[in-house]
Amino acid sequence: LACAPADALWLMRTVVDFALPQETYAPHSIRTEGHLTLGGLFPVHSRGADGAPCGDLKKENGIQRLEAMMYALDQINLDELLLPNITLGARVLDTCSRDTYALEQSLTFVQALITKDTSDVRCTNGEAPVFVKPEKVVGVVGASASSVSIMVANILRLFQIPQVSYASTAPELSDDRRYDFFSRVVPPDSFQAQAMVDIIRALGWTYVSTVASEGSYGEKGVEAFTQLSKEAGGICIAQSLKIPHNPKLEDYDKAVQQLLETQHARAVVIFASEEDIRGVLNSTKRANQVGHFLWIGSDSWGPKSSPIHQLEDVAVGAVTILPKRSSIEGFDEYFTGLTLENNRRNVWFAEFWEENFDCRLLSASKREDTSRKCTGKERIGTESKYEQEGKVQFVIDAVYAVAHALHSMQRDLCPDHPGVCPQMETAEGKTLLKYIRNASFNGSAGTSVVFNKNGDAPGRYDLFQFQLTNSSTPEYKVVGHWVENLQIRELQWPDGEQEVPISVCSLPCKTGERKKRVKGMPCCWHCELCDGYQYQYDETSCRLCAYNMRPNPNRTACQPIPIVKLEWHSAWAIISVFLAMLGIIATIFVMATFVRHNDTPIVRASGRELSYVLLTGIFLCYIITFLMIAKPDVAVCAFRRIFLGLGMCISYAALLTKTNRIYRIFEQGKQTVTAPRFISPTSQIAITSSLICVQLLGVLVWFAVDPPNTIVDYDEQKAVNPLLARGVLKCDITDLQIICSLGYSILLMVTCTIYAIKTRDVPEDFNEAKPIGFTMYTTCIVWLAFIPIFFGTAQSAEKLYIQTTTLTISMNLSASVALGMLYMPKVYIIIFHPEMNVQKRKRSFKAVVTAATMSSRLSQKPSERPNGEAKTELCENPAADPMSKNKERNLFKKRGKSSF
Repeated sequence: LACAPADALWLMRTVVDFALPQETYAPHSIRTEGHLTLGGLFPVHSRGADGAPCGDLKKENGIQRLEAMMYALDQINLDELLLPNITLGARVLDTCSRDTYALEQSLTFVQALITKDTSDVRCTNGEAPVFVKPEKVVGVVGASASSVSIMVANILRLFQIPQVSYASTAPELSDDRRYDFFSRVVPPDSFQAQAMVDIIRALGWTYVSTVASEGSYGEKGVEAFTQLSKEAGGICIAQSLKIPHNPKLEDYDKAVQQLLETQHARAVVIFASEEDIRGVLNSTKRANQVGHFLWIGSDSWGPKSSPIHQLEDVAVGAVTILPKRSSIEGFDEYFTGLTLENNRRNVWFAEFWEENFDCRLLSASKREDTSRKCTGKERIGTESKYEQEGKVQFVIDAVYAVAHALHSMQRDLCPDHPGVCPQMETAEGKTLLKYIRNASFNGSAGTSVVFNKNGDAPGRYDLFQFQLTNSSTPEYKVVGHWVENLQIRELQWPDGEQEVPISVCSLPCKTGERKKRVKGMPCCWHCELCDGYQYQYDETSCRLCAYNMRPNPNRTACQPIPIVKLEWHSAWAIISVFLAMLGIIATIFVMATFVRHNDTPIVRASGRELSYVLLTGIFLCYIITFLMIAKPDVAVCAFRRIFLGLGMCISYAALLTKTNRIYRIFEQGKQTVTAPRFISPTSQIAITSSLICVQLLGVLVWFAVDPPNTIVDYDEQKAVNPLLARGVLKCDITDLQIICSLGYSILLMVTCTIYAIKTRDVPEDFNEAKPIGFTMYTTCIVWLAFIPIFFGTAQSAEKLYIQTTTLTISMNLSASVALGMLYMPKVYIIIFHPEMNVQKRKRSFKAVVTAATMSSRLSQKPSERPNGEAKTELCENPAADPMSKNKERNLFKKRGKSSF
């Protein structure tokens, strides 16, 4: 604006804000001349405090990136092949790391596009003022922070000015409908978030927290990470914290305390500005939690030293990410060669010089913490530390992207015109945007620079870790890469941990345990043991093993339950077998003795036929022990069914026949001298056989209805502890069937006992009634003890052993009682007193009956008898009456022999 000085102030007040001269908005800016002008937005200063727009100078993110743009413009202007006959100028502004301030500054870029009505503007002398037309900005390189880029993009799109960012990575900016004039040479955070998810999964972390700076970059970055982690599965967000704008110290301390509430979530994903990163690290140190958190930093952290300056101990082990880059050697030479004399175009360079060398240039300098004066001869990288900032490559690539687009547009619109032609000057921003999106070239690091339909660059990242080196000085080390897939090397961790630290809500369950997930937190669970006969089917469920299976020791699968049977070497079996062996030997000995002395009076008087039958039954009672202990198979089970009740049946059938014969003889003898029927040996054998056939018939019916078979009973020894479970191999015979098989024999035994009781008063000189009676009484006691033991142990884990042992011992004892009481006295006489084994006079049936009658009367009380009867009976001596003897002999001859 050219006008009289007196009129300047009046004019400034009368023009609307959008028409204000550029100096009003950008009193401090870089401006270089060129045929075409590119705008630049850089965070030269940090965000101001206490209402101030700007804060401290940012040497790396601000000055280095700004100089990278100037370096790129110099290289382009010197290149004869790129934009020949065209030079590029620049208008670079400071955003002060604040979106609202950046918006005000960016109005400078649109002044040339605003049409102003100045018809009513006059100088004091009445002449029309002459306005200096501001330069037209064809494109803007920047901004850095995503929140700043979003704010600026909203106004640039109104004036169709293309924008190419070198550092803004918020996924929101990929929305081509809202930010259609925005492009970037760095990949969006959706790729960065995917890389972070892959890192966390590779490290085995499932429970992480997130920290974000308020604004698009932080919030959208965390949002993308959260969404991708849900899609990937296996990652849970413990806490998602947000650092507000203009945070106070208390805000950082509160955030750290909230992170500590979930102690197991050691991993912290942080999408935040440098200032917020420093604030969180500082609070962590104040909370004395150095080494507790495992930081995963976004590209705003990257390999920068400024966020961790003097906080290195807190940052050790941090894994950070940065779009893949290379150090640009040409820029290093350019930047380290800058001095106060050769870099007067950068209005902030003097401030940088003071900050970098810790000195003062002028007495008016704002630095009050040093009295050292700058000489101007200091050199960057020599008197000060220098390391190329991570985004320098992308600043250069952003500038070149616009340059290549302008080159292609000039070639198409001005084919025959060197330099900028009228068509190019009047071209709309949409035309340049089309050429930017179609640009494809090798960038400053040799990698290709391309844009997708949304203006995003492909995802290529380097992974860094802040590690302790051999010199004990921590520094960033490249530990991997991400280009669609993760490649990561071995990492180092705080406090010298060798293993990867854990960051999980719940520790993995042990084998055999299932996860019971906490509602709403799929990464948190309680471990529950698959108890009983369950095994771990998968990580969240248990299943019951089949009835014949049990879980293996670690409960990961089922295995067959071991099958057992009563073994010969078992203590349970040894007792029964020992008794059976003794019994068999004794039975064979008795039988052999009887066979050898078959015609002696004692053997004949015992009833040889029934004696041999009875000895056979006793022998079978002993033999059943071996069948009960033998390994069950079809043959063994069949023999068990046959011989289980047969031995007892034979024994008690013979005894019943004997006692019944004795009973019938003496009962009938009380009424008549006529002998009862069926008392001959043949008849006795026939009666005994008939009784035995009933048992055999029952067994045959049993065979027909239920053929013998073996089973494995898994319920009998199914203990609470599956490791103690056993399957019992046994015959398919139930307890009830056993009792039924023995029931007939028990019936014979009871009947025999009744007859033994009825014949208890028969004189022992005449028969075996009393020994048979004692045998049956003892046998009944044995079996009365057997019944409760047998059924009382039906639910015992040792059922097989107890019941088998009880049954076999009961049968052995029954046989032994019969053998001992009925045969051992006779064998004793036969062997040791053969003189007693001689023929005595035979008594007639009448004499036997008379003796029985006398015995019956003698058993009555004297008071119940007629006077003198007892004396007469006691004095009777049948042997003194010869006539009586002769009568008895004649009667005996007529009615046959009757020996007992």
